[in-house]
Amino acid sequence: MENTTYEYNKTLLGTTVSLTLLEPNETVAKIVFKTISMLEDKLTVNRQLSEVMSVNLAAGKHPVIVSQVVFSLIEQAYKVSLIPNNCFNLAIGPLVKLWKIGFKGHQVPNDEQIKQQLLLTKPEDIELNSAIQSVFLKKEGMEIDLGAIAKGYIADITKIILCKHNIHQAIINLGGNVLTIGQSLLSEDGYWHVGLRKPFSFNNELVGIFNVNNKSVVTSGIYERFFIQNNRLYHHIFNPTTGYPLDNELESVTIISNTSLEGDIYSTILYGLGIERSKKFLQKHQNISAIFLLKNKTIALVNHENISFKLLDKQYLISYY
Repeated sequence: MENTTYEYNKTLLGTTVSLTLLEPNETVAKIVFKTISMLEDKLTVNRQLSEVMSVNLAAGKHPVIVSQVVFSLIEQAYKVSLIPNNCFNLAIGPLVKLWKIGFKGHQVPNDEQIKQQLLLTKPEDIELNSAIQSVFLKKEGMEIDLGAIAKGYIADITKIILCKHNIHQAIINLGGNVLTIGQSLLSEDGYWHVGLRKPFSFNNELVGIFNVNNKSVVTSGIYERFFIQNNRLYHHIFNPTTGYPLDNELESVTIISNTSLEGDIYSTILYGLGIERSKKFLQKHQNISAIFLLKNKTIALVNHENISFKLLDKQYLISYY
């Protein structure tokens, strides 16, 4: 079997975006990257000019009318943010800016600073008007941040573009979000083989490899963006109640789902739930599979019937649920 692939790469979304096709198609790759760049321009909070930043800059002053694309994503993130006891929160922006994890000037804020910023992170203080597609942040200083959901949305849009151009076998990798389209012709079993990264490894070592077909794979982990101060690790997944990074038994959560948007949402929710509550949650969501890497070197595969997993790192023990 001839294992020929054509890979196109571009730096976007703060990472290397790669598109792997089975036949060369420079034209489609350009359309994909142009679309991703356009969506990044609308959704980013890392620049002063974007549709999302126009909403943030008007906080406490007036509503802002946004495009249908931006309103739709904000609306979906808003609905998820209102789920009780859930660590997904699109209004988390003030905390992200305070801690600066993953950016220059990261710091451990004092309790009073965190307390003040927490007052600005309540999703209930966001007002959406679907009739005119406007967004209003009721308190000055509020900021929405779609970082936990934007890559998934963009990956799903990319799949639509590829299908429109009659490309039904491909992989899009947005760094943490991998979307496989169709069956793979590169392996005899017809599956795409996706590697699961070992947390905190220097050389992108893999814990294992698993097989997927026409599925999204999204990983959220505490090793993605973090800093260490006084021998304590502070990572970028926050507890919206305390304002501090979540502290539980997990190093990463990988979600295997039909869409990348689902993967983004559930990887954040399940990281916040921890392993035991996540297992109960997934009993009611059989269409989603999850791989949990625990700090005690255990791998928990939940709804594992849909996962064919090959362990590469013998330090780990696997449990199936």
